[in-house]
Amino acid sequence: MLSSRRMAAIDPVAYLRSIAPFQALPPALFDEVAGALEVAFYPAGTRLVEAAGKPLEHLYVVRKGAVRLDRHGQTMQVLEEGEIFGYTSLITGKATLDVVAEEDLLAYRLPGEVFRRLLADASFAGHFAVGLSERLKASLENAPVTTFQPDLSIRVDQLVRRAPVWVEAGATVGEAARLMGAERISSVLVRTDPPGILTDRDLRGRVLGAGLGPGEPVTRFSSRPLVTVAGETPLYDAWAILLEQGMHHLPVTRDGEIVGVLTSTDVLRSTSQGPVSVLRSVERLQSRDSLPGYGDRIKVMVSSLLAGGLEATVIARLVARLNDALLRPILRWAEADLGPPPAPYAWIVFGSEGRMEQTLLTDQDNALVYAEEGTAHAGWYQAFAERVNADLEAAGFPRCPGGYMAKSWHGPLSEWSARFEGWIDVPTPKALLVASIFFDFRRVGGQLDLEPLERILARAAQRAVFLRLLAKDALGFHPPPMLLLRLRGESSVVDLKFHGISPIVAMARRFALEAGSRARSTFTRLEASVRAGLIEEESAATVAETYRFLLALRLRLQLRMAADGKPVTNKVTLAELGAIERSRLKDAFRAIKSWQEKSAFQFHINI
Repeated sequence: MLSSRRMAAIDPVAYLRSIAPFQALPPALFDEVAGALEVAFYPAGTRLVEAAGKPLEHLYVVRKGAVRLDRHGQTMQVLEEGEIFGYTSLITGKATLDVVAEEDLLAYRLPGEVFRRLLADASFAGHFAVGLSERLKASLENAPVTTFQPDLSIRVDQLVRRAPVWVEAGATVGEAARLMGAERISSVLVRTDPPGILTDRDLRGRVLGAGLGPGEPVTRFSSRPLVTVAGETPLYDAWAILLEQGMHHLPVTRDGEIVGVLTSTDVLRSTSQGPVSVLRSVERLQSRDSLPGYGDRIKVMVSSLLAGGLEATVIARLVARLNDALLRPILRWAEADLGPPPAPYAWIVFGSEGRMEQTLLTDQDNALVYAEEGTAHAGWYQAFAERVNADLEAAGFPRCPGGYMAKSWHGPLSEWSARFEGWIDVPTPKALLVASIFFDFRRVGGQLDLEPLERILARAAQRAVFLRLLAKDALGFHPPPMLLLRLRGESSVVDLKFHGISPIVAMARRFALEAGSRARSTFTRLEASVRAGLIEEESAATVAETYRFLLALRLRLQLRMAADGKPVTNKVTLAELGAIERSRLKDAFRAIKSWQEKSAFQFHINI
């Protein structure tokens, strides 16, 4: 090993200051880094430490070359330029891996005592949590894509503009309307048990629209029980409630008492590019001519929310609710064109939209189920599906290349029940593929009850052959070998969906079916599997954090692609990532591989 404090060709201090997590250190702490920094060279093949041997005494940052981390002769990870190692030894005082120079290695290193003092900085320390889930949680910095950065965690009671206005239970709608006009408000609370609320929309639609007079009792038209939100609730959670409930007024409570009513207008004032603004634009759609541009509005909103610090998983739920809201007028238009439905139907979505894990708009994944009495009118449903698919495409949802769209996948409930049963009872490779798509279904339109399909899914828990083959099929998605994840060559390109997201989605679905759970989202499926004793809690927590990391990383990269005018894909070149992101991506792949190996052993499957 050669060591020197200075090298003419490279400025170690400037390099370290340019990379995470050193770039965010306060000047005083970084001055300590600059004063203690060493430069070290190790020829290829040098073994820096052995598992169970003397732990490393320095923190290392790779500048040139590569270092290999091995366990029991198996390569766990290869680290390259900008990536960091040695912190586990310094924090735990133990050597758990063999560390070998894969190529001639030039590294910058800090003495252990300096590193430990740097851990006093919370941001710096977050990058070096010993637990993988903690490292992943701390790894993605909220680098803004736009300059819009609202305080999305603000308490909703800080947005309440005035005390609530009440009317007694015996009041008439005329009295309520006069009070609303005098106070310049759009709702009044009604003193009933439980309390209710009457809004200006109720007056327009349910009273005036129905030709009724001002003498009607207010209790006939007020809504109760109230959906309320606690004052300490963050703004983004209030968004979700407004979207999910289709509401424009949300009473806010403090210590059990209503202290005010938050309106969608209040929310719009605080976040002009938030989901409520998009919801308003959806509600004002007059015709199909207004559909183009919806996808772009979603893109801007998602970019803004991510820049504001909102998690990708929370953003995905908000986008799903907006997409559901968009579908409502589209279904109404199709019904207006074709006449009333011959029988009740259910419009279902699946894939990431079914799991409510979609952020930017992706290919359509939908189908149409209708009641038995609609069988004689199959042509109506065919035309209906074609109109809705076309309108969704106009709004920015591309056609599904695989053809999984309602215009091709529609039929009576009995036919769908037979399909579900067939896929479970005769699990051919094609059946497993289709089942993995449709078993994520979620009804987003129509009134048809899909309980028969839910009951069929519940029976999958007793189909051992189906579950085993589904597990084997899920294990077909896997991360690339760790030794191939290098900055150079074809192996430097990874597909975040195929290599990381799909393996987790597929295995979580399989476990949830065995648990008999009706959960759809990957996170709730993991939780259900833990409750059923199928997955260890620690393992599920690591997988969940890995999934959260991958979704967030993909979203950031896709927004960057869109901003650069490039096609939005799931693929990324390792060289595009910062050193911390690159290292954590490898950590994520390693966590997935470990989970798959445990699952394969559990199911007696060779992988």
